[in-house]
Order: sequence, then structure tokens, then C-alpha cells
Amino acid sequence: METPRSPLLQTPRSPLQPPTYGNLITILSIDGGGIRGIIPGTILGFLESELQKLDGEDARLADYFDVIAGTSTGGLVTAMLTAPNEKNRPLFAAKDITDFYLEHCPKIFHQDGSPFAPVANLVRALTGPKYDGKYLHQIVKEKLGDIRLDQTLTNVVIPTFDIKHLQPTVFSTYEVKKNPSINALLSDICIATSAAPTYLPAHRFETKDSTGEVREFHLIDGGVAANPALLAMNAVMKEIKSDNSDFLLPMKPTDYNRFLVLSLGTGSPKHEEKYRADDAAKWGLLGWLNSEHSTPLVDIFMQASSDMVDFHISTVFKALEHSEDNYIRIQDDTLSGNLSSVDIATEENLKNLVKVGEELLKKRVARVNLDTGAFEPAYEATNEEALKKLANILSEEKQLREGRSAQGQVDAPK
Repeated sequence: METPRSPLLQTPRSPLQPPTYGNLITILSIDGGGIRGIIPGTILGFLESELQKLDGEDARLADYFDVIAGTSTGGLVTAMLTAPNEKNRPLFAAKDITDFYLEHCPKIFHQDGSPFAPVANLVRALTGPKYDGKYLHQIVKEKLGDIRLDQTLTNVVIPTFDIKHLQPTVFSTYEVKKNPSINALLSDICIATSAAPTYLPAHRFETKDSTGEVREFHLIDGGVAANPALLAMNAVMKEIKSDNSDFLLPMKPTDYNRFLVLSLGTGSPKHEEKYRADDAAKWGLLGWLNSEHSTPLVDIFMQASSDMVDFHISTVFKALEHSEDNYIRIQDDTLSGNLSSVDIATEENLKNLVKVGEELLKKRVARVNLDTGAFEPAYEATNEEALKKLANILSEEKQLREGRSAQGQVDAPK
């Protein structure tokens, strides 16, 4: 099927005016982590409720962020927040994300309760993915229908990895303007970015441009190679350098004080509790592909991708005067047992993950310790208080842009 440019692009995509009329470039990033997407879902529900207190019940996160980025389960959340409904408003409110996970995760990650489950899981690890992905494909296609990448209500960046060419494929609304071949169905993009190796099958699909040229994609989870927060910032920097009219403000790509980044983790295991060298030293292929709670190989490189980029972004913002507060990272690194799994979708475990998200709101704002990698309390303020402050900043930025846009006034550098 041909992938034409969407008619929705002829109308305003979002109530948010472009950054050229504002002081900030606002980015929301959501990590991958399977069922643990419930944790950032809970955080986002709280943030959106605070925005609604300020700007009315119709306020949605897509109205405030210039870019929303996510990989794996974070890519699915990104699509949910930015895909348009028939009224050209977000298909899902943030508060709906948790209910979506509670309802559908047990069917996506069907749990084998038989006494032979460990043996069956081992056999599946050797012969194919742990889950067939059929229900995931069905529900994602049902919800997202024929919506394509260029129809999202704000800019999105969703990474995947092409196993045919062994290179990342990033689905970006900035890039789709220059490269129509990536204007894929949003459902295909979500299925691809969720295809974590050994858990869900790789996804193949095609696009066809107006000239009839076909492009094939052979994709798996983008979290194996890229972090969405860094990709979103890089996408913006490229647009600034290319003289995109949305970024007419006098700004260099390295002016990090202009960025306001909210990066949400999906939780990670306690540093001392996941795997031990004494055990891993004895593992062969089977050991690296299968353990009691998860797949060690996938866990390690997904966690490494998240942590290393967090180190990088934290360091950059910390080094720049008055910029450290422009990067907000909310993560829980104390998960253990079933809570640290990406796929144990029992009713009990899913509800416990909701509690993790709610309790994370009450914890103090933390910063990553660049020496140990652990999150340590940085302020007396809680994450809940930080998000309330963020909601005020986002609301004020939106109003500022509206006022300057009406007057045709472009921002001057600070």
C-alpha cells in the first residue's frame, strides 16, 4: 500500500506552538521494560493530572512536549500519547495507560502455571521466542488502525534495530519529512520496537512511496542499541543545524540550557541482586538465555544502554551552569524478584508494579551517582513535587509561545 503524506498535516498537530516562540525545547523520554511500563505510566498519569489542574481537563501531554520518545514498551506508550483519534486529539489520556497494561499484559505475556513451566520455557528459548506475539499484534493494530508516523500529534522518536542490515532504524517525525520511506504504520513501528530478542518475534513489514518503490524492514527492539532521550536530543540538534523553521530561535545545537528533558525509567534491579559473576562464569548459551526471572543477555545490554546514556546526559547538564535542573530523571533501582521481570504478567505482579510507581512519586528526587551508577537522593523535594513544578513550567512555556506567536515575536537568547 502506498504511504502518502497524511491530510492531518494540513491542520495544526498540537496546541503547542513551535520552540521558536518559546524559551525551552521540551522532551519526554520513556525507557523500555515490558510490563514495567506500568511504572512510567503511573508517573505520566500524575503529571497530566497536574497539567489539567492548570489548563483544564482536556489538557494532554502531547500539548506540552515538542518531542516524545520511547523504545520497546516506551515506544508503545509514546504512540498511545500521540496517536490522533477522530477529533484529532490524543487517542489515550495518560491515566488510561495503566488500565491498558493491566488488561492486556496477561494476554500478551501469557503465564504458564504448570509445574513443567521452567522446562517449557527452556525449550522455547532454544526453538523460538518465549511468546508468539499474536495478541500484541492484534491489540496494537486494533487500537492504532491505519495511523501513520506522520500523523502523530507532536514529534516522536522511536528507535528500532534492523537485523538484516545490523544497524539502528529510527522512526522520527522529523526524518519522515525528508525520507518518506519510513512513514510506516504506527502499529508496525510499535510491534517492531517491542520485539525484544528471545521474548517476542522480530517484525517484518514494508512501506511503498509515491513512486512505487518498496522498502523492507526486518526489526527488533531498539533498546538493544539506543536510548530514546539521547536520540530525541540529537534529532532536535539536527533540525537546528538544518534551519528548520520550528527552530528559528538564536541557538546553537550545544545550548543545553534550552532543553527541558523528562526521562522516565521503568525500574531496574537492585545493584547487588541481579546476577553474580560466580554464577555467570559457569553459563553457556542456555544460561545467558534463561534464568529464573528473565533473560540475562537481554537484561544486560538493555540496562547498559539506559545507564550509559543517563551518565552522559547527567554529566553534560551538570557541567553547564544553571542547567542541571533541566534534566529530570525518575527511576527506581530497587526492584527485586518478579518486580524486576519484563514479562511476569500475573495480576499480583502487575498491581505491585502500580504500587511501585505510586511509591516512586513519594520518593525524593534522585541523581545518578556517576561512580556507582546508583540513584541517590539529591534534594528534599519528592518526585511528586518535582513533577508539580514541571507542570507549571510546561504550562507557562505553552502560554508564552501562544502569546509570542500571536504577536509574531521570536525569542531572543538568554
